[in-house]
Amino acid sequence: MEKENKKVSFSGIQPSGDLTIGNYLGAIKNWVSMQKDYESFYCIVDLHAITVRQDPKELRSRTLKNLAIYIASGLDPVKNTLFIKSHVPAHSEAAWLLNCFSYTGELGRMTQFKDKSQKIGESVSVGLFTYPVLMAADILLYNTNVVPVGNDQKQHVELSRDIAIRFNNLYGQTFVVPEPLIAGSGARIMDLQNPEKKMSKSVENPNAYILILDSPNIIRKKINRAVTDDYAEVRYTEDQPGISNLINILSTITNVSQEDIVKRYEGLGYAGFKSDVAEALVEELAPVQNRIKELLDDKSYLEKIYSESAEKANYIANKTLRKMQKKIGLVLR
Repeated sequence: MEKENKKVSFSGIQPSGDLTIGNYLGAIKNWVSMQKDYESFYCIVDLHAITVRQDPKELRSRTLKNLAIYIASGLDPVKNTLFIKSHVPAHSEAAWLLNCFSYTGELGRMTQFKDKSQKIGESVSVGLFTYPVLMAADILLYNTNVVPVGNDQKQHVELSRDIAIRFNNLYGQTFVVPEPLIAGSGARIMDLQNPEKKMSKSVENPNAYILILDSPNIIRKKINRAVTDDYAEVRYTEDQPGISNLINILSTITNVSQEDIVKRYEGLGYAGFKSDVAEALVEELAPVQNRIKELLDDKSYLEKIYSESAEKANYIANKTLRKMQKKIGLVLR
């Protein structure tokens, strides 16, 4: 009974590239902290990844790697539903239905679409344009109460809310209207070479990000090469974005406040501070990396997890889908 009364959380990460410490510290660790209090659905959003071209072999490999990362990072497959989105056909079917209740104007205003379409040009895919509707389907199918996201995805959750309210107004109460759950500033990990931008696995410069599976020596080198400034003081201020980003990394790992970290390094230079950030990261990631390798060597276990989770996700998603179909006026099969 206690489990049934929990609020529902839903989120996911694309397998479009190897995951970074931005994904780990900014999203997955937050999910782990939520698993006692929420009925959580966390998927590998492979259908979102194919809005841009993917190497098929790499996509399959990264999909399983993401699942291993979820589990190795502390997400309990018993407490959470960890599944691959393409294994739940209701997502695609619900997305088509919701497309019919979405407007081209609101989709055209999505910041991520505008940014990416400007880079790609006329060959931008329709899938990239309707990406937010598929995300809305993901969220709404599970009666989701909260969606843990970064500020860059808040606009998509707001669209999900708009679509849910629009559908509910037309056909009566059908969807729970979700709320975005934004993590604190300490969990927003920025680019190591351009700290004005969020850390991304798609950046060409490998020194701009740290992968979850980077070796200790690579982690140390990338932290050492992280851009700083000429102040030579460890301060948490807007005019020191590089140092502030490293403070956020250390704060998120150690659960020590940014203010206390600044006090700890008062009067000291950057060298020792950077070294401590790197060692904290190495220590944090070592058991995760070891567990990931164990899981990837046990494909049958991963298959068991995603198969059982897909069965549960299909059951819940199909119930919502049938409700949608019935209210719209489709003949149920």
